[in-house]
Amino acid sequence: MKKILLTGVTGYIGKRLLPVLIDHGYAVVCCVRDIDRFNPPKSILDKLEVIEIDLLDMASLQKIPKDIVGAYYLVHSMSSSKDYMALEQKCAENFRTALADTEVQHVIYLSGIINDSNLSEHLSSRKNVEVELAKGHYNFTTLRAGIIIGSGSASFEIVRDLVEKLPVMIAPKWLKTRCQPIGITDVLTFLYRTLLNQDTYNKSFDIGGPDILTYKEMLLEFARVRNLNRRIFIVPVMTPKLSSYWLYFVTSTSYKLAQSLVDSMKVEVVCSDNIINGILDMQPISYQESLEKAFLKIESNQIVSSWKDAYVSSGFSMNISEYIKVPSFGCFKDKQKRVYNDRQTCIEKIWSIGGNTGWYYGTWLWKIRGYMDKLVGGVGLRRGRTNVSSISAGDTLDFWRVLYANKAEGRLLLYAEMKLPGEAWLEFKIVEDRLHQTATFRPLGLLGRLYWYSVLPFHGFIFKGMITALTD
Repeated sequence: MKKILLTGVTGYIGKRLLPVLIDHGYAVVCCVRDIDRFNPPKSILDKLEVIEIDLLDMASLQKIPKDIVGAYYLVHSMSSSKDYMALEQKCAENFRTALADTEVQHVIYLSGIINDSNLSEHLSSRKNVEVELAKGHYNFTTLRAGIIIGSGSASFEIVRDLVEKLPVMIAPKWLKTRCQPIGITDVLTFLYRTLLNQDTYNKSFDIGGPDILTYKEMLLEFARVRNLNRRIFIVPVMTPKLSSYWLYFVTSTSYKLAQSLVDSMKVEVVCSDNIINGILDMQPISYQESLEKAFLKIESNQIVSSWKDAYVSSGFSMNISEYIKVPSFGCFKDKQKRVYNDRQTCIEKIWSIGGNTGWYYGTWLWKIRGYMDKLVGGVGLRRGRTNVSSISAGDTLDFWRVLYANKAEGRLLLYAEMKLPGEAWLEFKIVEDRLHQTATFRPLGLLGRLYWYSVLPFHGFIFKGMITALTD
């Protein structure tokens, strides 16, 4: 069985590519930065190996097995750091160096379409990574995609936010820019069919669907598929900064990600040719079909991965294992405990919290807090949930990050990613016949203490009301 190295396995593409590779008979070595947020399906555990590495730490890269024959580089960092270009290039350099000690024959990199000499910072960074990876001793292939359409993808969710929330849009002029969207299922097919295919060695290919559309046409087609009547008016006076704020406040994206997207959307992302379609015997589906497939996944509750689960969705970098032990020294705590009527019902309510369900009590106050968070550059409540019925470590849950989730044990631990003068945790834990609910806040300086006392009057009835609703 051929062994394949898969980086970015907890990301939007990697999480979906993993079972595809397994289904096609490969043994997969999964590279993760934090093993505590990697939750592969139990059915494929015996077909994969997991190694914990940091691409900026050469010592950790020694864990990469020597007998791999192929590797996917699916690592991107659009918004997590101001100097992400230098970090991305260093990661690629370290990865290339580490592979020199292996038997790898083929490396595949998923990049962005580059057909303009005046590239955005985001696309320039991806081009630099491509150049760096191409220096290796192995055969190298770059697949360049534009807008990827699929349930949970950043592009799909942003289009969805805009169309479903705004009957009338006063939009920036970059909505006239042309692009060539591609469905996530086609991206995955391109990725696995390219692997170890000698006709693709040491070449780069643009991949896209059959439709070339402006962003305005994409929005209107989305509205048509959803049976919504929408009007879009384009104004030339909206600067890139204003455009970024427009995306940030209307959609669930972070401001840093909005900046990167607006910067990229000023440049056309249209395939230079479709040569790869013939080589791999591919006929990508249309934009309309991609949308319909995405909504089938959403309606049947089968969203496999979401861009919001990546830490860049909040601009915060963390290892779950560093935060899973809730501190007590120097912390303020609100502790509630109450006897539940039925254990399983109580757990099901906990596992349904957030998103469309809300927070069971004083949800309007949570919404106000989310709006205030957006005003100061935070994530707000709009990220919602990846899946309406399941929760895994690493998932987003409104403005919280899931640190620990064990349904059988009856314990859910959340960490706040909202803007705070300190750090906050929220824990639900079944102990014998009671639910223990604990809110912990570790203040940062005097401002943190003032913040705690300013919200303390609301805690009394919000947290009491929430545990009452969860246990009834």
